[in-house]
Amino acid sequence: MHDTLPRATRVAPPGSFTADAEVMLDFDDRFRRRKRYESAGGIPFVLDLAEAQVLREGDGLILDDGRFILVRAAEEPLVEIRAANAAEMIRLAWHLGNRHLPAELQEARILIREDHVIEQMLRGLGAQIQKVRAPFNPEGGAYGEHNRSTHQHHHGHVHGHDHHHDDDHHHDDGHHHHHPGD
Repeated sequence: MHDTLPRATRVAPPGSFTADAEVMLDFDDRFRRRKRYESAGGIPFVLDLAEAQVLREGDGLILDDGRFILVRAAEEPLVEIRAANAAEMIRLAWHLGNRHLPAELQEARILIREDHVIEQMLRGLGAQIQKVRAPFNPEGGAYGEHNRSTHQHHHGHVHGHDHHHDDDHHHDDGHHHHHPGD
C-alpha cells in the first residue's frame, strides 16, 4: 500500500544534495505526478508531486523521511537524425517542431522517439536516420520550463501522423492574441 511507503513530494536540483540511492527511469517514467518506484538499492517509494513535471538526469527526489533519491535517465530506443549541413538540419528540425514532437537537440544530431511514419518522412526529406539507444532528454518547450512542468497549448485538434502541414499552417479555433497596435 502506498500510504506506508516514503513519499517524494519535492525535487532538488542537480548537485544540491548527497544521494542515498538512485533510480533509473526512461522519459515516460520521468514525467509523472504519482507513481510507485523502487531505487536500485531496493528502497521503495511513491513519487507524489503536486503536478506532473519532467525529472531530469541528476535531479534529486526528496523523500519525506529526509533521504534523497538521485534520478538517472535510462537508455531507451531512439532515432538519431543527422543532415548533410546546418541548413538541412534546420529544415528537418522545423518539420519535427511543426508536428509538435518531443525532440532532443544536440550539436550535430537530433534525437526523437521511434516512429516509423516520421522516420519515413525524414528519409524523404534527405535525413540520415539511425536507430540508437540513449537517454532521452527532449527540449522543455516554447514556453520554458518555469517550474519544470510541461505547458501544453491545445489547438482543438490532434496532430496525428497521417496528415501533412502546409507551410502556411495556422490554427483558427477562437484562440487569438491581442497585441498593442492591433
